[in-house]
Amino acid sequence: MENNNKLSEQKYGTIIIGAGQAGLATGYYLKQAGEDFIIIDSSVQIGDSWRQRWDTLRLFTPSQYDGLPGMKFPSERNKFPDKNEMADYLATYSKRFELPVQMGVKVNRLKINNSIFEISSSSGTYYSERVVVATGTNPLPKIPKFANELDSNILQIHSSKYRNPNSISGGDTLVVGAGTSGIEIALDISKTHKTYIAGKPTFKIPDFLFNYTGGLYWWFISNIITEKTPIGKKAKKKIIKGGSPLIRISADDLDSSGIERIPRVSGVKNGMPELEDGRVIRADNIIWSTGFKPDFSWIDLNITNGTGWPLMKRGVSETVKGLYFVGMLFQFGLTSGLIGGVGRDAKYVANYIAN
Repeated sequence: MENNNKLSEQKYGTIIIGAGQAGLATGYYLKQAGEDFIIIDSSVQIGDSWRQRWDTLRLFTPSQYDGLPGMKFPSERNKFPDKNEMADYLATYSKRFELPVQMGVKVNRLKINNSIFEISSSSGTYYSERVVVATGTNPLPKIPKFANELDSNILQIHSSKYRNPNSISGGDTLVVGAGTSGIEIALDISKTHKTYIAGKPTFKIPDFLFNYTGGLYWWFISNIITEKTPIGKKAKKKIIKGGSPLIRISADDLDSSGIERIPRVSGVKNGMPELEDGRVIRADNIIWSTGFKPDFSWIDLNITNGTGWPLMKRGVSETVKGLYFVGMLFQFGLTSGLIGGVGRDAKYVANYIAN
């Protein structure tokens, strides 16, 4: 249930920051355990983080792997839900399990005062014994510094700000980054613009593995591609550095749509993007699909490593007692970053809290 009442001071056993899939899944398990908790989020409605993404976005995994704990995704098998269907699912999920959610609460600062967590927010101050950070892995767009050297007449936006071809001006468009999001956006833009995509596409998971041997394949990526196995440890390094594998789309889709694939952008020459092979591309628009970087600067505690990601073990902070994380990239395994896999991490953290 959503509660928008603003109180100057509130106290709970556990506060979950973030009402996306990670926060809701954690709330589901905490409620099962009879814990005193609340979920707070800065958005107006549950699911807004999905609604605000590009118009043609569809999930990268089929519907049978898109449900949260206790509630299957309401769709036929092998269908890829769109962003609004996922947003509506999250809102329904929260209502069905009557999760205590307060929306419109922007967290400004998290600190510890006399062994109690103190959260300063737009709705007053919250206090708790434990905090679960479930704000996701996409807080700050990652754009190369040389972007500032590009001609000021080039329209530049990050993929997080792209909605549809009307989001950009006319003329040639360069999408930088050939991960799943970059390819999807390039395909969308190519319907109305001459489109280039820079970078080498990541490995694609064959469609038939999900559609026909999906149960076996999901078991494999859930149980083998984890921090506990040698192959999982190698995969984690590659994914964090180079991005997740392609699902549902491939480089072949780029070729069939007339999109020109080009090498990585390495810098700027005469105000235009320069490729690593020395060529210069003249573009009127650039979409930076170059990922995100972490931002935990709002937490006044020593919690991160040299790369800015939290020091943790399966979501349990290694530096601050009572602090937890859910929804981090490869938190335990490859499926940690997928809707259908976040429940395992949420259950682990919730059980840790309850016990």
